[in-house]
Order: sequence, then structure tokens, then C-alpha cells
Amino acid sequence: MIRFTNRPEISVILPTFNRAYLLQKAIESVLAQTFRDWELIVVDDGSSDNTFGVVYPYLEKNGAIRYLRHSNRKLNMTRNAGIQAAFGTWITFLDSDDSYAPLHLESRIEFMRKNPEIDLIVGGFSTEGDIFVKDCFHPENMINIRDCIVGPTLFGKRDVFLSLDGFKPLAYAGETELWSRAEYMFRVRKIEEPKTYIYTRADDSITKNFTP
Repeated sequence: MIRFTNRPEISVILPTFNRAYLLQKAIESVLAQTFRDWELIVVDDGSSDNTFGVVYPYLEKNGAIRYLRHSNRKLNMTRNAGIQAAFGTWITFLDSDDSYAPLHLESRIEFMRKNPEIDLIVGGFSTEGDIFVKDCFHPENMINIRDCIVGPTLFGKRDVFLSLDGFKPLAYAGETELWSRAEYMFRVRKIEEPKTYIYTRADDSITKNFTP
């Protein structure tokens, strides 16, 4: 049941699969945001662990948090399910092994309000040291993740994601493909600061385990 009556300003979509042990940190980072007008949609991609058990206490306490579950569809289709379910004017993402600094949502909405000509932004993340991932165009090469489109840092109006028909069902770099389409259809910008998205690569991360 939807327990709030007003549409939130921002919808945060948190896709997850068998990461019950990481979820609490991610959810708590949303609860700690200085910007309060949000909804959090946890989209469970058919987990077989205690994911729902971790999320349930938050559902009981906070009507701005919702939980969706479907059979395993992989990351990009799980993101799309969140987009379809979102009520917010703006959409952004949070991977279940990552977290937000407290000013994350505030800084993003402030940027968009100051730059109304921009439809979609990406970037502004920090990592512990350098992280190298497979180049989506030449997977035999490794590139620094700072040179990539990092999907969960995308922030734009819901209408933008709907106009793009969301993410394609790709096994790797779906955000790069979406960004390339957005560049032709919308006014987009990559940002470096502030680095309020905290990127952590878990052992089961797609970027660590992808094999072309």
C-alpha cells in the first residue's frame, strides 16, 4: 500500500539482488539526507536471501520507503521497474553496495534548479583509490571508472527516463548506452563535484565479474 499522499520531489531507485548484508548501509544513507522530500523504492530482483527481512522494518516505520519484487531480470530491467513505479518529479539511483553522503540529494536538486536548461546529469562520485573496469567498447582493455558513465549517479526528470524508454536489457554498461541516446535527445552534462555519491565495488559487482 502507498502510504503517502503527496508526490515526492525525488525518487531514489535501489535495485538489489542477494545483498541483504549490504542493504542497511545504503538505506540508512538515504534516511540521513539533508533533503527530505524523497521516496525510496527498493526493487528486489528475485533475491533468495534475507533481503525482505532487512527492508521490512524500514517499511513499517517510514511510508516513503517502498519494496517491489519480481523474478530475476538483471540490473537494467530492475532499474526500469523502479522508473515505472516512481512518483517523483526527479529520478536517481543507488546501488546496494554504495551509499550517499548526507548532502547528495540536496546538491543534485540544487544543481538542477540552478541550471534549468540541463535535463540529465551524471557523475560526482568518490571511490577508495583507483578502480579499473573493462572498457565497454573494447572489453580487452581496462579503464579508470572515473572515465565511465556510472549509472547510479544519473539524475534527471522522470519524463527524461520515460522518453528514453529506460535502460536496454544489456549485461554490461547499460548506463553508457542510455547516456549515448540521451546526448542526442536532451541537454546533458557530466559533473565532477561535489563527490557525494560513495562508490564501493563489492565482490559480486558486475564491473568486477563481467566476462564478454
